[in-house]
Amino acid sequence: MEVIKTFLDFFLHLDDHLRDIILKYENWTYLILFAIIFVETGLVIWPFLPGDSLLFAAGSFAAAGMLNLAYLLVLLFVAAFLGDTVNYLIGKYFGEKILSLKFRGKPLVKPKYMEKTHAFYEKHGPKTIILARFVPIVRTFAPFVAGIGTMNYRKFISYNLIGGFIWVVGITLLGYFFGTIPIVKENFELVVLGIIGLSVLPIIFEFVRGYFGKKSAA
Repeated sequence: MEVIKTFLDFFLHLDDHLRDIILKYENWTYLILFAIIFVETGLVIWPFLPGDSLLFAAGSFAAAGMLNLAYLLVLLFVAAFLGDTVNYLIGKYFGEKILSLKFRGKPLVKPKYMEKTHAFYEKHGPKTIILARFVPIVRTFAPFVAGIGTMNYRKFISYNLIGGFIWVVGITLLGYFFGTIPIVKENFELVVLGIIGLSVLPIIFEFVRGYFGKKSAA
């Protein structure tokens, strides 16, 4: 419970924690942000890192002059691109073995997350690699599933480049232009929850549509 409480506190007060990191680690902050984005997109065992809200918060600190916007955009885009690429390669060469791994008798990778990602693929096809960037959990598993499904590597790379660019640049710039507005700064927890809500809307929409679709078919 203590771990969950700590994680939620970090997640909801991301702006305060990121400020502390910047003040304490200064230029090393770029490496820390790089690592978080890389791990979230590159390792299927860490799907809960705050990618969207972290990009938004980083953009707002760039607007305040505490971070360099150009460095952020370049480094975090590279982190997102490399993360998805590594995840794809892990899925391609080790996917089946990883899915069979268990920790304390439970699958290391939860089957329901894989099912959600497979359903997303069924709906959107290869462009899932782009769309998944904006959907928590699916963002982490999409390149892994693409690797297992042996999606053409060249096709994957092209979608990876486009999706990573739109995600990193788009959300970081949103933070840059809107993150310093007083009402946003004073209600950052609500902004984070709003970002999460917008991110999971596609999953909710697909669930509701599928539920009522089955009901009407029955």
